[in-house]
Amino acid sequence: MRAGGSESVMEQQEKTGIFATISIVAAVGSYIATCMGHPVWGLVAALASIPLGIVGLVLSASPRVGGGMLSIAAIALGALGLIFAILGMVGVALF
Repeated sequence: MRAGGSESVMEQQEKTGIFATISIVAAVGSYIATCMGHPVWGLVAALASIPLGIVGLVLSASPRVGGGMLSIAAIALGALGLIFAILGMVGVALF
């Protein structure tokens, strides 16, 4: 209680989950690695971003942790990055 007798209401600010942030960085990193001619590293980054995005999505169910939409975007980008990296590896093997 405050000195005036009124009760202070603590505001809970929603924080973006660390797993969602790492997942989106890994998804973007997979595109960068594949485009720079390293499709194996792109594949590794895409494979890492998908489970990190799933963990971020599960953790975003908490009212104190946000990043649900970011996690969904990271999962989608990771899946596309996975396809992109596989096509990059096929291109490197053929040419």
